[in-house]
Amino acid sequence: MSYDWDFGFLVSRVKNGDETYLDWLLQGLFWTLCVALSAWLIALAIGFVVGSARTLRSRWVASLAEAWVELLRNVPLLVQLLLGYFVVPELLPHELGLWVKQDMPPALTAIICLGLFTSARIAEQTRAGIEGLPAGQRQAALALGLTTTACYVIVLLPQALRRIMPTLTSEFMNIIKNSSVAFAIGVLELTFQARQMQEDSEHGLETYLVVTLLYVVCALAANRGMAWIERRTRIPGYLGSAR
Repeated sequence: MSYDWDFGFLVSRVKNGDETYLDWLLQGLFWTLCVALSAWLIALAIGFVVGSARTLRSRWVASLAEAWVELLRNVPLLVQLLLGYFVVPELLPHELGLWVKQDMPPALTAIICLGLFTSARIAEQTRAGIEGLPAGQRQAALALGLTTTACYVIVLLPQALRRIMPTLTSEFMNIIKNSSVAFAIGVLELTFQARQMQEDSEHGLETYLVVTLLYVVCALAANRGMAWIERRTRIPGYLGSAR
C-alpha cells in the first residue's frame, strides 16, 4: 500500500493559531542557525586559546588546558546541556541562579553549552596543528625577540589554522547538526518544530523529510563556505594544490 504524500499542508494554518506550518519551519531554521553560529564563535575563540595553551612549556597551564579538553570531550553533549539548564543554576548564588532559571533564554544556555563542547574538539585540532609545525618556527620567533604571545599570534597560529581548516570544516558542519539537542530544553529549533508539526498536523513523514533536507542544505552550505575559506587561505606549495 503506497503512502499518499502531501506537502501542501505546509501552507495551511496550524490548529488553534494563525501561523502556518511553514512559519514554524522558518522559525525553527532561524533558531538552528542562530544557536549554531553563535556557539561556533564561542568554540573558535575558546578552542584556539585552550589549544595553544596545551602546547605551552608551562606544565600547570598545559595541564589545566588538558583537563578542560578531557572533561568537555568525554561528557555527552546532551548531558552537558541538561546540567547547564537544570543543575548549574542551583549551584550559583541565589539571585544569579534565580535570574538564570526565570529570565535567561534557553537558547543562551544551548549556545554556551554547545560552544564549550565544541571548543574542546577545536582545542585538540589546534594543538595538533601547532605541534605539526617545525620546531624551528617557535625557536626562530623567540630568537627574534617576540614574546610568547606574539609568537603564537603572528607565527604559529596563522600557519596552524591553515593546516587544520579541513577538520574545522567538519566541526562547523557538526555544530549545525548538534544544535538539534537544544530541543531538550525547549529551544524552538528545527527538531523541536518538527516534533510539534508532527503532533499538530499528523504529517510526520513529510515533516521529517523536509527538516532533513533543511539540515542537509545547511551542512552543505557550511561545507562550501569553509572550502572557499580554505582555498583563499592556503599557502601555495605548502598545503597541497588548490581544489
